[in-house]
Amino acid sequence: MSKPKVYECEKPLPLECGRGLQSVHIAYHTYGEYDPLQNNVVWICHALTANSDAADWWPGIIGEGCLYDPAKYFIVCANILGSCYGTTGPLSIDPSTGKPYYLKFPEITVRDLVAVHELLRSHLGINKIHTVVGASIGAHQSMEWAIINPDLFDNLIIIAAGAYYTPWGVAFNESQRLALQADQTFREESDSAGRNGLIAARSIALISYRNHIIYNQAQQEVGSEKTKGFKASSYQRYQGEKLANRFHAHPYFTLLNVLDSHNVGRGRGTVEKALEIIRAKTLVVGIESDYLFGVHEQKFLAQHIKNALYVEIDSFYGHDGFLVERERVTKTINDFYSIK
Repeated sequence: MSKPKVYECEKPLPLECGRGLQSVHIAYHTYGEYDPLQNNVVWICHALTANSDAADWWPGIIGEGCLYDPAKYFIVCANILGSCYGTTGPLSIDPSTGKPYYLKFPEITVRDLVAVHELLRSHLGINKIHTVVGASIGAHQSMEWAIINPDLFDNLIIIAAGAYYTPWGVAFNESQRLALQADQTFREESDSAGRNGLIAARSIALISYRNHIIYNQAQQEVGSEKTKGFKASSYQRYQGEKLANRFHAHPYFTLLNVLDSHNVGRGRGTVEKALEIIRAKTLVVGIESDYLFGVHEQKFLAQHIKNALYVEIDSFYGHDGFLVERERVTKTINDFYSIK
């Protein structure tokens, strides 16, 4: 990850829960040059534990000669509120105590994440956005933003997400929270708090991000003599430790709760009425093998968003297909742009 820029916004940020933050720091990356006459802004909303360096975690989509080439577009990606990559979150200093918030960080929702994007947009002087694109919780942000400020966007791209977080998704998150809380160090106020719980939580999450097809293919054992030390076991531990080396249990806990909060219909009558507010030309992308967000959820979005196109990508990689299937994602979006 390259070093982000940081916007230190000194204005108070009211939160949906009724509390607020006295100020907020927003870490972000930009690529290319802003040209308001060409309407060339592409805003990337990142997924759960990613960061604002979208060119790093989405290679093949962002970069020279790619779908979003900085020579053509001004690309913005902001680290989300509640994370631990430079934007205000549980590891930030609470001005009222002079110490990190840790688990005292206030409850936040997807709409609060969007409010922070709005602060940064205003700071950058952007009045129109050609495309807002996100997958998973990134797509939650994108569609919420397109409802909150419907005239801002020409194009909205939603990948592997739904109009609200389902009981299936909440169940996965609760299992992860239980793993975090089972770690006796989780409630400590330290940089290593809850590390083992985070490893276990990530292991649970991975099962929802992939599926039995790719696991049975990639982690298959040769022969039948083993009674322990299986490849799938070491893979789960490796991925859990990999996240624990770059993330922290408290921001992870915070963001799991943010995921659960996603429901575009809250306070707007119904989900259907909320989706009808969206005015942007919309592409909804489903991944056939996604167990976390079934394709019926994307079909529902396309049915209730005006001027929406649904496209399904066939991939063995489940929910993670949006990260892996770069050529298919590129073709799908280019085909969408070509539709007048």
